[in-house]
Amino acid sequence: MWSLRAWRQRRILARNPVDPALWARVRETLPLLDGLDAEEDQRLRDRSVLFLHDKRLTTLGGLELDGEARLLLAAQAQLPLLHLADLDWYQGFHELVLYPDDFRSPQRHRDASGVVHEWDAEHSGEAWLQGPVILSWPGVQASGGWEGYNLVIHELAHKLDMLNGDANGQPPLHRDMRPSDWAEAMQQAYDRLNAELDAHPDAETAIDPYAAENPAEFFAVTSEYFFSAPDLLARTWPAVYAQLRAFYRQDPLARLQRLQREHPDYRTHAPHHPR
Repeated sequence: MWSLRAWRQRRILARNPVDPALWARVRETLPLLDGLDAEEDQRLRDRSVLFLHDKRLTTLGGLELDGEARLLLAAQAQLPLLHLADLDWYQGFHELVLYPDDFRSPQRHRDASGVVHEWDAEHSGEAWLQGPVILSWPGVQASGGWEGYNLVIHELAHKLDMLNGDANGQPPLHRDMRPSDWAEAMQQAYDRLNAELDAHPDAETAIDPYAAENPAEFFAVTSEYFFSAPDLLARTWPAVYAQLRAFYRQDPLARLQRLQREHPDYRTHAPHHPR
């Protein structure tokens, strides 16, 4: 059946070809893409081009992005959607704002007694409901490996979460997923992490303790780990890994394990918490 959207996408791709050498440099910079097969690689490249055509990248503070840098960002943005149906999962925003360094952002919180606290905090990324995604370029550059950190995936996970409204740790689930299974896996792991930190506030937790901030951050952080440290996430919270595998329709752990079998350099790696 003829599709206007598919026709438009083909025209965009035809008018914006990617130099194979350029794409090879992007792949070289992003080890977490290692293990993708040829079909996945082509799909990711095409979707990265379409992403850059659809979203506006606004740079501030004198930051300049060349074609390679733009593709580096887009490839990480599209990796979570690689095996999802070709729907507009990033429909909630049209712009990414890039800062040359961490940025100060006004914060506001009402405590349990009703007192409102306001302050400025340094952030490397933010996702605004019905607004842009804001990223520091050093945070983007530090992403892309198997170290349990990916600023791009983290902030765009918030955008997936916001498809249901305010970020609450529950994005729209597929029809073959049971909300009760999702809630049980996420809540139990979230509660265990908070209990561990309540007992030992300075504990070296297996997963970045920032995940304990609230359910929305828990989903964003575990999404980072799902793609960039899947072995650690699966070992720590196997039920959470299983739910994210069902949601993203991918199995990065299988990809990493295959790389570890085939390439000596992948047999050891040490995820860390660079925040």
